[in-house]
Amino acid sequence: MSGSVRIKFCGIRSTADADAAVAAGADLIGVNFVPESPRCVDIATAEAICQQVASTGVERVALFRNPSWEDVEHVLRRCDFDRVQLHGEETEEEVEQVDLPVIKAIRGADLEAAETYPGTILLLDHPSEGGGKGNAWDWSEASELIAHGHDVILAGGLAPDNVERALAEIGELLPWGVDCATGVEGDDYHKDPDKMKAFVAAVRRAEDAGSDGRKPGENEG
Repeated sequence: MSGSVRIKFCGIRSTADADAAVAAGADLIGVNFVPESPRCVDIATAEAICQQVASTGVERVALFRNPSWEDVEHVLRRCDFDRVQLHGEETEEEVEQVDLPVIKAIRGADLEAAETYPGTILLLDHPSEGGGKGNAWDWSEASELIAHGHDVILAGGLAPDNVERALAEIGELLPWGVDCATGVEGDDYHKDPDKMKAFVAAVRRAEDAGSDGRKPGENEG
């Protein structure tokens, strides 16, 4: 990892997408198993993606929404994932049933929901639209959860041209990570290598600005 804020690109659909994400500087990649999603991949494709990045140090995350336990087990038997992301209405008991570290998506900076999943990394998505829609929200609200000691991944409408501002709105307490799917996509939901590189560069600029007292996007001198 090249910075303190981890960068996750979600909805990787091919080994080419995975290669581009690694080259751009991703820390994690997400592979989607939600049948209703246009980014959903089959098990063979997921297995190939996992094998492609196995030696890179980039973490592989399997994304589900309200899955059956059998579906999760089937994927984890076939593919070598490092984490599981749950993007539905999964209970605390269901989260604890997963052997791998879990990222639990919640809508917005909901402190009550966050307290339901103690010790779990929380992905904060758009409060009303849910995951994968690429809509922005008031990212500054995440600061309350961070201040309460929660590890959060900021998501929802992030793109190369706004992620610096989103991190600036949170303030000095940076999130555990940031997550982007729609904002770095080209045609057919595949990832655009140049957009991913621009996103990573923007996050690292925000970190550098914060470390020397400047606001992200503010020039020196």
